[in-house]
Amino acid sequence: MTKPNYFGAAAATRYDDSVGEEFETDVIAATANFLAPFAVSGTALELAIGTGRIALPLAERGVEVHGIDLSPEMVARLREKPGGDAIPVAIGDYATTRADGAFRLVYLVFNGIMNQTTQEDQVASFRNAAAHLDPGGCFVIEVGVLNNRPIEVFDLSETHVGIDEYDPATQQSVSHHFTLVDGRWQRASVPFRSVSPGELDLMAQLAGMRLRERWGGWNREPFGSDSRKHVSVWEKPSG
Repeated sequence: MTKPNYFGAAAATRYDDSVGEEFETDVIAATANFLAPFAVSGTALELAIGTGRIALPLAERGVEVHGIDLSPEMVARLREKPGGDAIPVAIGDYATTRADGAFRLVYLVFNGIMNQTTQEDQVASFRNAAAHLDPGGCFVIEVGVLNNRPIEVFDLSETHVGIDEYDPATQQSVSHHFTLVDGRWQRASVPFRSVSPGELDLMAQLAGMRLRERWGGWNREPFGSDSRKHVSVWEKPSG
């Protein structure tokens, strides 16, 4: 069954104008700096590569980057940017779509694993990542920690209001985005499945990988009970 594309033409057009921590220059640089050493002497594969927010800065650091993405419209925006047409991208669901080659690094940032809205598809994403990795290669994920509040306003500005709904019984959540475009408010709602670090570790184990390190952010802040997100690295055994 074909999955819905929540990042179609409307979202792709506005995506690079988004505000928030993930779009700040220093955060993007820290992300690329963290990832680059894992791809030394090899190549990297970004799941949900989108418009190249991370892929292009990583390529500027000398890493050969490939990608998988469900949205042709997001990838079209990538192609418009300097260097974007040089990045091979397979269009499809990153839980099942294969890219050509084997990689030292596979990565999925900005809560991408939660875009897979079932546990089955999240497990499949880990298995697909592992299948792409060379022995000794690493899978890196950035994802927010579980939020048990049923309603949370995560962004409030003159042009954007973001509201999360969460059902702890099902781990299902929906992010509602109200955006002011040309003087009119537009709404877009995207479903997610929240997932804990421990559940992700089990998914990695099922895919034949083991936890190598976990941090509270891209600058290797310690991960603890007050962390808002984690950056986790799982390794595919070399033997």
